[in-house]
Amino acid sequence: MVGPNKSMRKRKTMGVLKPKKTAIQKGKFKDVVQSEGAAARSQIEDEVPDFPRGGGKLLSRKEEEEVRAEVDAEYEVEQRMPTKNKRKRKGGNFTAEEDLGSLFGKGITGKLPRFANRITLKNVSPGMKLWGVVTEVNKKDLVVGLPGGLRGLVRANEASDLLWDNEIKDLESTFLSKAFYVGKLVSCIVLQVDDDKNEGKGRRKIWLTLRLALLHKSLALDVVQEGMVLTSYVKSIEDHGYIVNFGLPSFTGFLPRRRKDGDEIKMVAGQLLQGVVESIDKIRRVIHFSSDPAVASKCVMKDLKGVSIDLLLPGMLVNARVQAILENGVMLTFLTYFTGTVDSFHLHNSLPTKTWKDDYNQNKKVNARILFIDPSTRAVGLTLNPHLVRNQAPPSHVKMGEIYENSRIVRVDRGFGLLLEIPSAPVPTPGYVTISDVADDETGKLEKKFKEGNHVRVRVFGFKHLEGLAMGVLKASAFEGPVFTHSDVKPGMVVKAKVISVSSFGAIVQFSSGVKALCPLRHMSELDIAKPRKKFKVGAELAFRVLGCKSKRITVTHKKTLVKSKLPILSSFADATEGLITHGWIAKVEENGCVLRFYNGVVGVVPSSELGLDPGYKAASMYHVGQVVKCRVLSAVPSSRKISLSLITSPKRGSVEDSVKLGSLVSGIYERPIAKGVVVNLNRYGCLKGIISDEHLADFSAQAAVLKSSLKPGYEFKELLVLDVEGKNLVLSAKHSLIFSNKQIPKDVAEVQPHSVVHGYICNIIEGGCFVRYLGQLTGFTPKHKALDDPRDDIFESFHVGQSVRSNVLNVDSETGRMSLSLKQSKCFSIDASLIQGYFLSEEKISEMRTVGMESSGFKWVDKFTIGSFVEGVVHEIKDSGIVLRFKDHDEVFGFISNYHVTGLKVELGSVVKSMVLDIDKTNCRVDLSLKEELTASMTNDPTGPNSEKRGTSRGNLVVHQTVNAIVELVQENYVVLSVPEFNHVIGYASKVDYNTQKLPHKNFLDGQSVFATVVALPSPSTSGRLLLLLKSLSEDINTSSSKRAKRKSSYEVGSLVDGEITDIRPLEMRLQFSSGFHGRVYITEATDDYGIDGPFNKFKIGQRLTARIIGMIVKPEKSRKHCEWELSIKPTMISGYTEEEDMSTKCNYSVGASITGYVVKVNAGWIWLAVSRHVKAELFYLDSSTEPNELQDFSKRFPVGKSVTGQILRVNQEKKLLRLILRPFSAISKIISENNSNIVDDSVNAEIGNVSEHIREGDVIGGRIAKVLPGVGGLLVQIGPHLFGKVHFVELVDKWVDNPLSDFHVRQFVKCKVLEISQPATGVKHFDLSLRGLSENIQDDHISKVDGNQTSFGKTVEAIEDLQSNMTIQGYVKSVTPKGCFIMLSRKIDAKVLLSNLSDGFIEQPEKEFPVGKLVHGRVLSVEPLSRRVEVTFRSETSSSASVCKSDSGDFCDLHVGDIVSGRIKRVERYGLFITIDPTNMVGLCHVSELSDDRIENIESKFKASQRIVAKILKASALKQTFYDGTKAWYFMVNTHLLPTHFFPSGKEVRSHVSFFFMAFNSSKTASLHLGTSRASCIDLGSSSSIILVEKALKSVGERAVVPWTSVELQEIFGTCRTFSNVRDGDIIIEPFPTIEGKYLFELKKKRQYVSEGRRLAILACLNRKLQKDVPKSADDFEKLVRGSPNSSLVWIKYMAFMLSMADVMKARSIAERALRTINIREENEKLNVWKAYFNLENEYGDPREEAIKKVFQRALQYSDPKKIHFALLTIYEGKEQHAMADELLDQMVKKFKNSCKIWLRRIENLLKQKKDGVESVVKRATICLPRHKHIKFISKTAILMFKCGMPDRGRSMFEEVLREYPKRTDLWSIYLDQEIRLGDENMIRGLFERATSLTLPSKKIKFLFTKFLVYEKSHGDEERVEYVKRKAMDHVKSKQCVP
Repeated sequence: MVGPNKSMRKRKTMGVLKPKKTAIQKGKFKDVVQSEGAAARSQIEDEVPDFPRGGGKLLSRKEEEEVRAEVDAEYEVEQRMPTKNKRKRKGGNFTAEEDLGSLFGKGITGKLPRFANRITLKNVSPGMKLWGVVTEVNKKDLVVGLPGGLRGLVRANEASDLLWDNEIKDLESTFLSKAFYVGKLVSCIVLQVDDDKNEGKGRRKIWLTLRLALLHKSLALDVVQEGMVLTSYVKSIEDHGYIVNFGLPSFTGFLPRRRKDGDEIKMVAGQLLQGVVESIDKIRRVIHFSSDPAVASKCVMKDLKGVSIDLLLPGMLVNARVQAILENGVMLTFLTYFTGTVDSFHLHNSLPTKTWKDDYNQNKKVNARILFIDPSTRAVGLTLNPHLVRNQAPPSHVKMGEIYENSRIVRVDRGFGLLLEIPSAPVPTPGYVTISDVADDETGKLEKKFKEGNHVRVRVFGFKHLEGLAMGVLKASAFEGPVFTHSDVKPGMVVKAKVISVSSFGAIVQFSSGVKALCPLRHMSELDIAKPRKKFKVGAELAFRVLGCKSKRITVTHKKTLVKSKLPILSSFADATEGLITHGWIAKVEENGCVLRFYNGVVGVVPSSELGLDPGYKAASMYHVGQVVKCRVLSAVPSSRKISLSLITSPKRGSVEDSVKLGSLVSGIYERPIAKGVVVNLNRYGCLKGIISDEHLADFSAQAAVLKSSLKPGYEFKELLVLDVEGKNLVLSAKHSLIFSNKQIPKDVAEVQPHSVVHGYICNIIEGGCFVRYLGQLTGFTPKHKALDDPRDDIFESFHVGQSVRSNVLNVDSETGRMSLSLKQSKCFSIDASLIQGYFLSEEKISEMRTVGMESSGFKWVDKFTIGSFVEGVVHEIKDSGIVLRFKDHDEVFGFISNYHVTGLKVELGSVVKSMVLDIDKTNCRVDLSLKEELTASMTNDPTGPNSEKRGTSRGNLVVHQTVNAIVELVQENYVVLSVPEFNHVIGYASKVDYNTQKLPHKNFLDGQSVFATVVALPSPSTSGRLLLLLKSLSEDINTSSSKRAKRKSSYEVGSLVDGEITDIRPLEMRLQFSSGFHGRVYITEATDDYGIDGPFNKFKIGQRLTARIIGMIVKPEKSRKHCEWELSIKPTMISGYTEEEDMSTKCNYSVGASITGYVVKVNAGWIWLAVSRHVKAELFYLDSSTEPNELQDFSKRFPVGKSVTGQILRVNQEKKLLRLILRPFSAISKIISENNSNIVDDSVNAEIGNVSEHIREGDVIGGRIAKVLPGVGGLLVQIGPHLFGKVHFVELVDKWVDNPLSDFHVRQFVKCKVLEISQPATGVKHFDLSLRGLSENIQDDHISKVDGNQTSFGKTVEAIEDLQSNMTIQGYVKSVTPKGCFIMLSRKIDAKVLLSNLSDGFIEQPEKEFPVGKLVHGRVLSVEPLSRRVEVTFRSETSSSASVCKSDSGDFCDLHVGDIVSGRIKRVERYGLFITIDPTNMVGLCHVSELSDDRIENIESKFKASQRIVAKILKASALKQTFYDGTKAWYFMVNTHLLPTHFFPSGKEVRSHVSFFFMAFNSSKTASLHLGTSRASCIDLGSSSSIILVEKALKSVGERAVVPWTSVELQEIFGTCRTFSNVRDGDIIIEPFPTIEGKYLFELKKKRQYVSEGRRLAILACLNRKLQKDVPKSADDFEKLVRGSPNSSLVWIKYMAFMLSMADVMKARSIAERALRTINIREENEKLNVWKAYFNLENEYGDPREEAIKKVFQRALQYSDPKKIHFALLTIYEGKEQHAMADELLDQMVKKFKNSCKIWLRRIENLLKQKKDGVESVVKRATICLPRHKHIKFISKTAILMFKCGMPDRGRSMFEEVLREYPKRTDLWSIYLDQEIRLGDENMIRGLFERATSLTLPSKKIKFLFTKFLVYEKSHGDEERVEYVKRKAMDHVKSKQCVP
């Protein structure tokens, strides 16, 4: 309840809740209040402010008093009502709950409410904010406990904003269980309240939402303060934390992954969490969040000014004061403006006694949490519960239905109920019993019957989770009966219940406690009942047995057998023990068995063999659904929920199973046929009978049908395979394929080996595949795509049930017993003759059956007609197809010779011919013969006569598995007859089909066709005397030969010893052949135990036999045809004894630093690959193989394939089973191993060794390869590892000081290096300083000599500055030349400076030519400053230098004065003046161009030359700086010209032409200064930073106008053409050159004391501008000056980075990039963006590893710059470098992050088109879904343009057509479409498109545009006729427009 509190200290008000009139208000009270209320509302609406303050009044003081008076009057009327009416009310719908007050103001008397507000089902309404606790987490919803014991539901999509936005739709099924848990406190909003139809009238469902978008609807960033507790959800999971969202798009938050105590926070996307605001970044609108529960539970909401009720949230902790004590609670004030009430069940004491009001004095301070908020009535509920205040749900220590004996009465609430203390463990639980649950009969006054402190017996039936309050009952009836609540119901228990309703689906019954259950229709009786209402009468009390209880839904049965059963109850899969006998009921009857159901949903299967049926009877004839049966448990697998049952409760199978084993062979006598098989008697096994199904009579279905029809009682099957045992009956098979391979057919899943080929038969075919059965019930499944090679074939037409097949086992799951198979012919083709052999044996059986009862001589004629023999016959008949013969002694037999076998011979009727027997058909008494010359030619060569010679003798050389070339002689229905020419035309037989292709179309054969076949069986009685072949055509079209020898392979296993013959010896393997056609290989690592031997196969020869052990099977590639089958080993240790534990080849347990030996496998791309074992490989980088350059040069020759190499392990990759080796010993490994003191180095040590370069230490001598010769004096960049590079300084190249030391080095040259220093800056990339000195054979150590007592070091570099002394002779290389002198390198760490005056004894006009960079120079040390590390050197000779110093001292300077006229020579000519050497000193003065002559000099170089003599006048001299200012103007010499010699003036013209100029004198120890103006001119110090004049504005404009986008190309490409600074002379003003500058710079020259004339200023500016075009920086110092002058210019910084990269200093370039990002002003976004781009280029080129380095920079850039621009910049770099994989990954991120950006989608499509990848259409569909509708036209049109440009015009046309159908009047689209077609040049298409466009009804302006475009096209591509046609059509269009009214 909320009300204003402005005058709280003076008086108490009633709040803002306007009392709602009750039902007893009648007459004028109701009318008056309604009329006045309407008037008041209309007046209030006009006066309500736009932003009302929370808790403000809506009524005036006068109106308030009137309302109070009305309420008092109303209350008095209510009190005067007759007692009878009150009693009547009490007896009606009135409850004690209503009298406690409500949110609508009932019970308000006078100024304060009587009762505290609370939530009930009647007053809960949509929009309320409630605090709740999760009580149930289901798959699709949450159940939330609300205040007052209410129960709310949250749908899955309302549980999180991410689910609502469909961002985690895939995880919706598991999201709730991951993100929520029972006991989690949540803030929710009521969505709707509706009636619960399932629960009956009066029950209502409360639907809630947890979406923060609704909860934080009024929250803004300005309101959020540090320390505030907010609820958020995880938006995304990042590397270092979580991005959280508050439901509002205006701001987000960030939560670190780890808390301050180091504990990691684990969250899932969408999970709700509560946290404390630590800081707020209002610029980026990001809140930094902390989710420490301890901190969040203590943070109190601060008192904010102007806070409204909309900002109050459930669960918010506030500081409150007690305002008043109510009858059932406390009223509190909080946050200045708000009031709320606390219910008695939410007080601080969970067991408040009768005197609880004494604990709450007025104005007492308390901490409370908001429980609920009703925005409509502005009512607020609070809680003081200590658990909830600590932000924890109250615990529950009681169980539903539990009875507690000694529960103490704490308080008696008159007319309401009892408050109890229930003795639960570990702590008591408060409980409450309402007055209606106290007794069964009507209860009088509670206070008389129950006293405080008494103990009662209570039963718990409910629990209010938010209050932590148990609800109990004291009724005596509640303690009777076994069932009180649903939790008391147990499956199998017998209960009594009353029938309360009967319907068509069953009966609803009710237990005595009120719990209801359902008795289904099938369980109402043992038999089916048509009219259930006659069986069950409403009100009848019957006995039932509980079937199950799921989700509070109870089902019972009234079947008499089940109710009265005394057998054990089967209510769980764990209870199913073998041998258990119990009752169940049939749920389903099928042909192969029955499904039984038990209690609590337990299901079992009874196979048909366990139904107890005689052979030939069906299960449906004996059993029906719903029938109760007694069964026995055979086996159970609880984990897979499978139970196997039997209806034979007293089995006698033991003897059968003992005598007959599965897979054994038995004999039987045919007894009788049945519907789908035959019955045979097994007399040998007593009275056992067996069943042979029709499909199992033969492998060919046609033969099986003939066999069944030919069977006669008494026929004996000699060999039958026992497939299964069904009771006393056996399931048998007469298939030859199964009998032939009976030992290989498995009967248990443990016997099955993966990748083996096993015989079986198809037991079932479904749409998804086939089931293949073996022995017993062992079954495997073949998916449809694994059953056929051609997926177009129909599986039902390709196989039939019972078909014999060969199956390839793909996978075996021993736990579930499932097998995955393949029936593809390519993997399962036959390798033996079992199929054709079985065919001929079946033919023998059929013929034998048909001759039963005939004379014994019925088949004697067969002996006369043997295969391959020659017989004589008489031509009986000549037909179109051939000749029929009759035989003299055998009238019943006829012969047939086809036309193919007549071979053109003329045969007449009655003639006698001799022919060769090809085939015999005993059943039909037919003999196939041949008269072919090739076959009959041997008759003449036969010495023993044609009738006795058997062709079998001609096959003496034939062996099994031999491949021969054969000729098709005869084509029969199922086989072909072949002759083998190379073996005297011996006759053989081969099957046309295979097991798995019997129903598939087979290959057609023609007579005379040549085929290849393999001999699989020689003639024998088992083959009916035939030679059996196997056609190669059965496997010719197969893509793989992986299963070619699957049958034979199954006879070997890993660990077997074999004796083989060497067939081939290769460098890495040796191949063996053993047994019959079996092959294997011996890998090089399995040849010997001594790995140190090179060429372990050298001692073996081809043909040699040896013993080997099988150690594995080769995994064969899918497309490989030539490969070995087995992995073999000939190691002595493996031959002597082998166990699986000893075979360590598959493991990778190697320690870092250990020595190991391997054999070279290949040498490729600088790596030597070694084989350590069969599965473990090693790699050796070529630079790690040696330190000698000559050995590195020939490293590929040093490591031939098969060579033994021993090295130390540098790194171990367990996952890839890969080792990294190094041949040289290194200290890092030994050090780490000694520290760890273990044999196996752990992963941390491996990471320390392998991931970085710890194996390289300072002082190591290593091998390297020159990767780059750096320009100038940069030295060499040397590769020393796969990704490691070191730098060799210029002075560390050779042992001696020589000119041009780089001349002997070139790229890719191998060198021997010594590691001088290893440094690792903050970025983490190591730098290696290398040296090539001291490593050659002729090293000279005595390079030290002494000159005049000083050390010289001509062969040795100076490593420390302390070694340098004044006047020491040194050597060095010129590093750089500047106008002031040059710098030389003394060593890699020490540089020296040489001033211009010390470069030579004489004058040097061009120092850069005399001292080029890299020149070897000699000099002497002048001075050394150890602290600043400055060294100054001179090249002048000692005598001239000392003389010069003496002359240039102050003595010479003192001799010169202002006004003196001096003579000298011009030393140098510059644009701004002349430098003059004063005679006879070495001092130099500057004469400015303005002082040379009275007239203006346009070209100073044309008037003055170097070394020219000149006379000048000293205008100014500075004693401090020893500086002179001179002039040569004519009037300077007018006074004193008579004092000068005439030779001082070369000509008067010269003197007159001179202009006044500056004069400058230099001293070697002073700084040069430039003076402007006359004697009082100001001075600019050239040595200071102000001498570099840079205008920030100009630099910025240069960066903006840069022509080349430097971020799109490499740094070297940008600045590769930039010129170095030209040689800057003394006194020059240095300004940075920019190649793209246009115009002049504007400089503001500072004025000091003296006015500078405009002309002089312009002259200096012109000079500076000309310098700007020539001079570029060429040293780090020059760049430092530039960046100080223009710190915001990205171009300067990037050029600085490029300069450092040219010096091979990558780390320095990185540091410059970091400086630039820190230095550039935050407002200069484009400048910073340019630096980020350059940084990306840098890391993309030099990062190590590249991906990780660029990712780190990229993540940083996203925080400081526009994310979209940053993404585009990185994408441009990836695409420019053709790094397509990284570009694709980045584009995927971009389309997710910026899904509303049209540019990004277009870039994605362009990327796919350029790479010619598929998926463009799917991207277009996604883009049209994500992009706003107003961007669709732009997107589709540009996508279509891309299609045209990338060679897919058809797709582009379809897209244009699609968008033009919707927007036909968009001329811009027509124009684009036409442009694309015009570019392609298809004139018909273009003209047709123009015709369509110009035929549209468009405004004149638009149609004119199209006609104009049409006309232009025809003028350029058409003829005059086409042009006239367009003009005519345009005129017609205009006329038609004019005719329209």
